[in-house]
Order: sequence, then structure tokens, then C-alpha cells
Amino acid sequence: MILAFNKPYGILSQFTPDGSQNGTLAGFGFPKGVHPIGRLDADSEGLLLLSDEAGLNTRLLDPKFGHTRCYWSQVEKIPTPESLETMARGILIQDQKTKIKTKTRPCRAWLLDPQPDIPPRDPPIRTRRNIPDCWIALELTEGKNRQVRRMTAAIGHPTLRLIRVGIGNLSLGELASGAWRECNVAERHQILAQS
Repeated sequence: MILAFNKPYGILSQFTPDGSQNGTLAGFGFPKGVHPIGRLDADSEGLLLLSDEAGLNTRLLDPKFGHTRCYWSQVEKIPTPESLETMARGILIQDQKTKIKTKTRPCRAWLLDPQPDIPPRDPPIRTRRNIPDCWIALELTEGKNRQVRRMTAAIGHPTLRLIRVGIGNLSLGELASGAWRECNVAERHQILAQS
């Protein structure tokens, strides 16, 4: 089985605690034997897949399969088309632990128009009276640690809030924060056909 889950802010993408104040997947009533496919940081929200099938992690997350992941990022200030194009061509980002810079793969990056109406987060994002913010979308085929946040920071637009809205052809849709559902046969076929 493959489950789609709308992971809330402050929840780890694992079933066991890590000693932090963050919650875990254990409190959401998942069937026994499922495990997350990939991860979202505790401070990121959105679509997380879980499955009881071994091997799906590699089939869905290995960059050689080119599986897309779409994110909506609320950023400080309004990026210019040129800065979004710079990000889309691939930019150097630095790994926080190793301090080694690597270039991201080319991606799609665009300003969401119209801007989405997203319910407020608890706790709310920081806001600055004199600095506007907006939502942009990024479609990636790789998933380096905190990649979207490091990419937007590299072009001068720090991410305030990050939501994964799609994996391959599967979208988050109207799934409420903290809710999950089993993917239907057509969705499952689409997910597996892409890997």
C-alpha cells in the first residue's frame, strides 16, 4: 500500500522521537508496517508518502529516475524573473556540515500567480512590516538536505514557510494538515510507472 499524508509543521518524518520537542508520525494512526518514503524536515509541511513495500525509497527518490517533487515556498521579498531563472539553471549551495559547495540540478522555478490562499501555520511565520513576502513554486528532481531553503537563500530570498505539494503526478490536493489516505489504484499505478 502507498499512503499520502499531509505532514504538519513540527512533525518528524519518522516514528521514533529524536530527543527534540518535535512530534513523530506515531500519533497519526497509520497501519502497522508502513515507513516514510523520503523525508520532510520538521519545519517543512506537506505531502509525505508512506508504504509497506520495500524498495520504493530508491525507486521514487533516486535522482536517476527523475521523479519530480513540487514545493511551494513562501519567501521574503518578491524575486525577479532573473533571480528565478538563475535558480532554475542550477546554483551553488553549501552543505552546512561539510561546507562543500555543490551545484543543484536544473529545475523549474516560478512565481505563483495568483498567490495561493494557505491557512496560517501554528506557530505563525515571522513577518516584517516593511518587507513583503510571496509564494514561489519549485519543481526539483533531487532532494539534497534543506535544498529549497538553501536555494532561495542563495538568491537573497529566505524561505519563511515550505510546503511540498506534489510528488510525481500525485498532488497534495485538499488533504487537510495531519490527515492521510490510501492512494487509489490509478494513483498507485502513476507513482510506480514513473519509477
